[in-house]
Parts: sequence; structure tokens; C-alpha cells
Amino acid sequence: MSRNAPTSTSRRTSGVPHPEGVGEEEFRAALARLAAGVVLVTAHDPEDGPRGEDAGMTATSFLSVSLEPPLVLVSVREGSRMDELLERQPLWAASLLAEGQRHIAGRFSMRGRVSDRLLFQDMPCTRGEASGAPLVDGALATVECRTEQRVGAGDHTLVIGRVLATALPSSEGGPLTYFRGRYRHLA
Repeated sequence: MSRNAPTSTSRRTSGVPHPEGVGEEEFRAALARLAAGVVLVTAHDPEDGPRGEDAGMTATSFLSVSLEPPLVLVSVREGSRMDELLERQPLWAASLLAEGQRHIAGRFSMRGRVSDRLLFQDMPCTRGEASGAPLVDGALATVECRTEQRVGAGDHTLVIGRVLATALPSSEGGPLTYFRGRYRHLA
């Protein structure tokens, strides 16, 4: 059997390579060296509670897809709260976080975190007119979107959204970046 031949069982443990030959640790180590901007993806869930609830998720896999029409893409973990919400709620937003907003990124990326209602409680934000989603005050930029397409990709869903509105609330400071497993400032 050749080294790259597929097998009938796929192991996803850290030290065991995938059938294609790349293990999770090796893959993570390589991609950790790609600096990424940090965004807070938000949406309003009208079905959660009597007045609905807001949900948020920190993401580093966010990018521009097209200028005509204006499209962006965010990658969300399959089966996560945000994946399930964006499957039924087409309107959402992304706030491109500034370097001074590390606490916001950390708050919405914790595993086993408290409810989103508590996370939004003392965070300054404005409700987007086009999406109804919270937009972080002081973010470098915000984009409000409507989902155009969802694509399954491994253990994630790629959500492609048409940009409905943008704003540039702050031009102070640089972007919050993520590199080698930590939030960083650009030098």
C-alpha cells in the first residue's frame, strides 16, 4: 500500500497522520505561522427568548471573496451555536477588531463560556440597521451581511455573505492580529 493511499479508517488523534499524511499537530503548527486579523461575528437570534438574543463568535478565518458583488467569507465550526444560528438566520455582521479590543476577542472565544447575553451585557455596541446584529463600538470597520451560500468543508462550514453595509467607526490604532497561538500587535 502506498503512503498516500486512503484507508477505511480515519484517525483524528494528534500524533497520528491523516490518511493523506499530515497530522493535526503538524497542520496546526504550520498554519499558526500565518498571521490573521481578528473579527467578532455577531447575529441576532429572533427565536431565542421573547425578544430574541444576540450571539457572537471570535473568528480569524474571515476574508474578502469578491468586489462585484461584494462578498466575504467566514469559517465556523460545524454544529457550533453560530453555525446553527447562521443556518436559519441569514443576516449577520463582522466587526474587525482593533488592537485594543483583545478582551472582546478573548471573551467570545472561551470554551465553556457563560451565556452570550452576559458577554454582550457590558460591551459597547450599536445595532446594525441592515442586519440587526450587534456592531462593536470602536472596531476598525464593520460589515453587515446576508448569507448567499453555505459550503461544508471538513469540520467547518464556510459562510459566504453579501455585504449589505459597511462602517468605519475607528481609524485609531492597528488591527488585532493572531499569530502563533496569541493575539499580537503589529510593530
